Amino acid sequence: MTVLNISDLKVHDLHPVSFIIDKELVCLSGPSGSGKSLLLRAIADLIVHQGDTYLDDKKCSAVNPVSWRQWVGLLPAESAWWFDRVGDHFKQQNHDYLAELNLPDESLDWEVARCSTGEKQRLAIARLLQLKPKALLLDEPTASLDAESVKKVESVIQKYIAEFNVPVIWVSHDNEQIKRLTKRVFRIENKEIKEVSA
Repeated sequence: MTVLNISDLKVHDLHPVSFIIDKELVCLSGPSGSGKSLLLRAIADLIVHQGDTYLDDKKCSAVNPVSWRQWVGLLPAESAWWFDRVGDHFKQQNHDYLAELNLPDESLDWEVARCSTGEKQRLAIARLLQLKPKALLLDEPTASLDAESVKKVESVIQKYIAEFNVPVIWVSHDNEQIKRLTKRVFRIENKEIKEVSA
């Protein structure tokens, strides 16, 4: 079991925030531009911030940044692709996540340029999960997906939580999705982050 402890974390002009996430999924919502992505990037130690984050007894500022980013896996709203071929972004050349996300095994041989936005998003999720991070930060992981793919992604993430007992922060603007996923919601408004009812 892994616990993510955010302690007086402050990034950009957001007020400092503290909360603890156990082996559970919490949603983060708020208007566009309110700082949701910035907060995730600060937790992942990708941008300058104040305060600290702990993964169990490991303190972010005391850990090698490369190790921290392997443990705390961030899925950005738009994932980067460095190579022409999809499979070159994966450590393993076959794993269950492709099938679970409605992607054929041969998708690893696809050229990234021929992939649709939705295919890239599902491939990015599979790429992240195969690294087995101890915590997940998901920035609108289903925003570009059709209804069937949304259900697949939700199911895969919930299964991952159950299997590995990890904390997950999921950014969403979809109130119905938030209600499906969790009863624990944090909302950013007027530079403050507050826990609200789902």
